[in-house]
Amino acid sequence: MAMTGLDAFDTTTQKTERWLNLIMERLGWTSRQRAYHAFRAVLHALRDRLTIEESAHFSAQLPLLVRGIYFDGWEPSKTPEKIRDKGVFLEHVRERMGLGAGEPENIERIVKEVFAVIQNEVTEGEISEVRSMFPEKLRGLWEG
Repeated sequence: MAMTGLDAFDTTTQKTERWLNLIMERLGWTSRQRAYHAFRAVLHALRDRLTIEESAHFSAQLPLLVRGIYFDGWEPSKTPEKIRDKGVFLEHVRERMGLGAGEPENIERIVKEVFAVIQNEVTEGEISEVRSMFPEKLRGLWEG
C-alpha cells in the first residue's frame, strides 16, 4: 500500500525503516527513537571523518531519506576531522547521541552494529574505500 503515492518517497521510507529495524534487532532494542539517535550519531561521526569527495561517493549509495540524515547539519569546511584514536571517535558518537560520559551505553558495540548494517546495505567496494580512509586504530570498528 502506497504511503505517499510517490514511489521514490515510499521506497526510501521503507528502506530507512528496514535499516532502523535491523539496528534495533542487532542491539536488542525496542525503541525506534533510540535506534534513530544511534544511527544518526554514527552516520555523522562517519561523515565528519571522511573527505568531502568520499562523503559524496558514500552518500550516493544511501537511501534518499538516510542521505538527508547523513548530510543534516554538515559543515564541509570542518571535515575531515583528524580523529585517529578509537576512544575519541566513540566519544564523538556518545556526544552526538546526547549521552553523558557516565551513561552506561556500550558505544563501541553501537558503532559496530550500525556499521554492520551499513556494510550489509552498501557495496563492498564503497565500504572498502571508506575503511581505507580510517586509521588502523579505527578500522576495527568495521566488520570484515
